Amino acid sequence: MAVEADVLDELRRLRSRLPQLTGSLAASVDGLVLAQDAPDTEPEGLAALTAAALGVAQRMADATARGAFRELLLRGAHGYVATYTAGPTAVLTLLADDRVNVGRLHLEGRRSGARIGELVAARIGPHEEAPRSAPAVDPGRPIGTLPVRTPRRSPSQTSTRARPRPDTGG
Repeated sequence: MAVEADVLDELRRLRSRLPQLTGSLAASVDGLVLAQDAPDTEPEGLAALTAAALGVAQRMADATARGAFRELLLRGAHGYVATYTAGPTAVLTLLADDRVNVGRLHLEGRRSGARIGELVAARIGPHEEAPRSAPAVDPGRPIGTLPVRTPRRSPSQTSTRARPRPDTGG
């Protein structure tokens, strides 16, 4: 598959730009490996964990009205795990040691996520269907975008009574 080779090339270029990376993985939002450069990791397990974390992150973003999911950062005792959107049907997960510059990690991760999203979208094309495992999403809408919920109001907040205006005197 040509997209797998192109995505793997992007992962390798990313590692050359950010030497503190210890691994990288591009996966579908449902946990299928698209390409990986993570030598000390089980890629299928990491892809599955990424999909699970993505689901929780999407729910948290929705529940807190923070907008569409963009990225997730985990800091452990020995380094970082960062997940970024890569178009509407894929994600990029990066593993970095604890010496990484987090700002640079975000810069390069976002850039590579956008590039991988383009590569995956080019494979799907405008007249082809998305893979059966990928959720049906509007390609113009970021991953995790859900309808905006209107907050519930108490009966006192929804009263139609006119409230008296303060006297402005004059």
